[in-house]
This record gives sequence, C-alpha cells and structure tokens, in this order.
Amino acid sequence: MSEIRPRRSVLAMPGSNARALEKARSLPADVILIDLEDGTAPEVKAAARAQVAAAVTARGFGAREVVVRINAPETEDGEADLVALAAAAPDAILVPKVRTSDTLIAVGSRLRRLGAPLATRVWAMIETPMAVVNAAEIAGAARDVDGRLAALVIGPNDLLKASRIRPPGRAALMPWLMTVLAAARAYEIEAIDGVFTDLTDAAGFEAECVQGRDLGFDGKMLIHPSQIGPANAAFGPDAAEIAQARSLMDVFDAPENRARGVIAVDGKMVERLHVEAARRTLAMAEAIARLGA
Repeated sequence: MSEIRPRRSVLAMPGSNARALEKARSLPADVILIDLEDGTAPEVKAAARAQVAAAVTARGFGAREVVVRINAPETEDGEADLVALAAAAPDAILVPKVRTSDTLIAVGSRLRRLGAPLATRVWAMIETPMAVVNAAEIAGAARDVDGRLAALVIGPNDLLKASRIRPPGRAALMPWLMTVLAAARAYEIEAIDGVFTDLTDAAGFEAECVQGRDLGFDGKMLIHPSQIGPANAAFGPDAAEIAQARSLMDVFDAPENRARGVIAVDGKMVERLHVEAARRTLAMAEAIARLGA
C-alpha cells in the first residue's frame, strides 16, 4: 500500500493575505492551499509571490500539506511563480485550468530544470469541459517521468459557467464528477471535490461533504475555516468504521482463515478485497492521528 496522507480538508486562502498565512499555521486543515491565481489581484501578484515563497521556505506549517496554486504556466506570472516555488519547495503546485496532460508534463519538466525536489508534486484543476473530456489523458500524466501528478481538483463554479448549467447544478454535474473520479482512480491519484460557496448554509455544506465522501472523493476544497471541522468529520473514518475495520482484519488474520478468500462475518459474505479496504481505513486513521486532528 502506498503512503496514506489525509487530504480531507483543503483550505484555500489568498497568497496576498499575510495574516491568513500566519493563521493557517494553527488551523486543523489537512492541506493549506495558497492561491496566487484568482485569489490574488493582478497588481499585487509580485508581492504576493515573494511573500508566499518566503512563508513556504520558512516552513512552520507543521504536518499540514502546503500546496500553492500558480497562475497559468504559459503566462509571465505563471513562469515567475514556478521559478519562486521551485526554490521554496512546497508539497505541491496546483496548476489551474488544465486541459491536456501536455501542460502538466511541461510544468514537471520546468520544475526539474529549475532544480525543484522530486517531493514537490503537481496537482491539476479540472474546471473546463475539455478537461472533463480529457480526464483520463490528464490523469495519465501521473505515469510520465516529468508528470509529478498527485491529485485532480474539481473546479465546480468554472464548470457550471462553461457548460451553461444553472446553479447550483450539482446534480447535473454528477456524470462529470464521476468521470474525473474514475480517471483519478485508474491512475491511482487523489481526487478532491470542489468548493461549496454558500457560507450561510451549514447543513447544505455538510450534506455535500457526505455526498462527496460517498462518491469516493478523498477530501474537499474549502473557502473558510468554519468548513474545516465538517469536512474532516465527513472524509475521515469515524469510530464505528475503525472498529469494524479492526474486527474484519482480526477475522481474516485468524490462523484458520488466512488461506480463505471468502468468510461469513455477521451473516454476510466478506471477500479479501474488503480486507484491503479495511487496511486502508486503519492506515488513514493512524495518519490522521499523527496530524493531531
């Protein structure tokens, strides 16, 4: 089993906001997503870039994963972002509006030439119809030597606008979400559900988190610290799931069952494939415990 890293809550914040960056060091989000693209006004992009690079270089975010969303890599700002971040070495760089794998491979190649450590991965925003159509091809960049791809992130608002689906439009987007999720699973990378923008609708947000978890997403992109708790609760295993996973592991680890592929447990037939799912649940619970959240 590959390394398990919780990404239940991916909290976005503008790179131009020094106070928010400082606060992020103590928030219980699994991932701090610092935005140099849409969340940063054009006139402050250079200052924000320097500020973000300094903050990432200084570390201090604890066990939280730090991801920086850059400007489009073919632009002057995008190139400057890559130069600054290659040296700062965040956990990942999020590339906006990816349409084909060529963009990701070009970014990975540029990072290699800039001397960025291999530990700095690349995430891809899926926020155009073309990206959905090319989801499998984009996810395939994970297998390229220069791809560095580790996650696909849904951009629902851009998808709604581009497709002319009327908001809220979650139901209409469902086939698109599952297409992206299938591509991520086919290439064994993460899939992060998109933002929920109505901060006044806590119940709606929690319901969408539960739905995203049940669909198979690994976590959710957030826009406010108040969303961290519900996202962490929804996308992490609860006490009952952990207990069930341990019980299943105990049954299959019993000497008399080690050679069996199918076992009746509490009146239900359970296969060894369920053991792998149980093992992942326990590994996730341990990883979350290490985060202290």
